[in-house]
Amino acid sequence: MFEQFKSILVDELGVDEELITLEAELTTDLGINSLELADLILICEDKLGVTIDDDQLSKFITVSDVVNYLQSIE
Repeated sequence: MFEQFKSILVDELGVDEELITLEAELTTDLGINSLELADLILICEDKLGVTIDDDQLSKFITVSDVVNYLQSIE
């Protein structure tokens, strides 16, 4: 799941692949703003065929937070 999510970050948001680690913070380390985060969730839903609850958005601080959540709903 990490590799899939990493691919989405690179391909869809243009995040530098070198910066993406499980510990990387989405906003601080990767420079993703709140609008981009909302877009990212929609892209993940579309590409991964999942539904992400809106209330989860505030819980997504690091790449690991998102990956762990995506793995839990697969």
